[in-house]
Amino acid sequence: MKKIVILLVVAGLVATTAMFAIANNGPAEVKLEASMGTVTFQHAAHQGRVADCATCHHNGVDAGKCSSCHGVNADAPKAKKVFHKLCKSCHKKQDGPTKCKQCHVK
Repeated sequence: MKKIVILLVVAGLVATTAMFAIANNGPAEVKLEASMGTVTFQHAAHQGRVADCATCHHNGVDAGKCSSCHGVNADAPKAKKVFHKLCKSCHKKQDGPTKCKQCHVK
């Protein structure tokens, strides 16, 4: 009987954790500080436009901040280069902003 109760408790915890992970889509917006001005990235709005999170989060959603590798690890390209390539290429396809001051605000 104890084993069944423990199994049910563990199954409940796993289910609760899975539901929380699905519901937790990260912050609604992310502020990225840059020399040209702060970029306010509308994370929630982009989630509805991108089918797969790995499109942007190439190392997984829980990989940490981009700056933990980009700009630190010599093998990783600079964050500025990655953001500009990823964001601008998608914005060109989707008619999003592509001029500097449309995203960078001082």
